[in-house]
Amino acid sequence: MLFRDRVDAGRRLAGHLEHLRTERPVVVGLPRGGVPVAAQVADALAAPLDVIVVRKLGVPGREEFAMGAIGEGVRVLDDETVTRLGIGPRQIEEVERRERSELERRLRRYRGEGGPLELEGRTVILVDDGVATGATATAACRIARAEGAARVVLAVPVAPRGWSPPPEARVDEFVCPEQPAGFMAIGQWYDDFSQTSDEEVASALSAHRPDTPRDQGPHGD
Repeated sequence: MLFRDRVDAGRRLAGHLEHLRTERPVVVGLPRGGVPVAAQVADALAAPLDVIVVRKLGVPGREEFAMGAIGEGVRVLDDETVTRLGIGPRQIEEVERRERSELERRLRRYRGEGGPLELEGRTVILVDDGVATGATATAACRIARAEGAARVVLAVPVAPRGWSPPPEARVDEFVCPEQPAGFMAIGQWYDDFSQTSDEEVASALSAHRPDTPRDQGPHGD
């Protein structure tokens, strides 16, 4: 095992991100398991913490095959897939409407009445508890960029040997202290990889209340 639990992983990951402290970053966790890792990074860098919830947009009739993803108020599409399969705007809107309903439901559970952080013009450190295929992390990085992040840093404690973000993720920096051989699943590198609950996510966000709602810009009023 490389890490005792997600708290241990987050503290160790934070040590590799100290060079970003002066950039006044926003730390964003991927729910659920990435949030306790991200909370440790936010604590170490004295940075605000938020979440990005990503929902895959599945091809109609072939839902396991992604044609894009949505985040909070943002949609990114794989134009090549959409064109090749002849998927029309009405079909895309129908899939998005269904997935956005679930996305908003999850955000209400996580944030309650709190608003999201402004990412426009900021350095965004996107944190998960590890990377397996990287599909969700890639989508989240694209969402952060679409929301106006000036710089996107993907930071995870562990990933497969040789893995790096694909070009479409548009990542400026990838930080991953451990890339062991024999990688089969993220959980194999944790002594305690128990599931993170929605309540734990909400508690972590509440303890790191954003000081900059999105409707105020990066420096507030």
